[in-house]
Amino acid sequence: MNLSNLQPAEGSTKNRKRIGRGTGSGRGGTSTRGHKGAGSRSGYKSKVGFEGGQMPLQRRVPKVGFKNPNRVEYVGVNLDVIQGLAERFNLESIDFDFMINHGLVSKNDLVKILGRGEITTKLEIKAHAFTATAQKAIESIGGSVVKL
Repeated sequence: MNLSNLQPAEGSTKNRKRIGRGTGSGRGGTSTRGHKGAGSRSGYKSKVGFEGGQMPLQRRVPKVGFKNPNRVEYVGVNLDVIQGLAERFNLESIDFDFMINHGLVSKNDLVKILGRGEITTKLEIKAHAFTATAQKAIESIGGSVVKL
């Protein structure tokens, strides 16, 4: 190794235009900042949504409706889906972990069993909530519901 074959380590140099390095660089003079104004000064920071003093869009658009911060949102699973799983896997009970493992819900969801479809297999079903029709259908064939 000698001075004629030295080169920088791989990944240590960047292929970018260096701004503010004289007129010969192609990016000298105003250094891509334009002429005058706050954006050309050092220390300039713009706020998100700032439109140069014009009323920002988020303040021009009227507020509509109400977002309840205490709303509890459930992921619905219908009886016909549960019946299909029970037949395919020959089940006697379905719990939250089984639903997660088979892609019906994610681990942060709350599950509500809905009453669409028919259930013919006697099952113990564990979920966070049940509709009245779903609970009645499950219990009418001898199954049981467990609220988590």
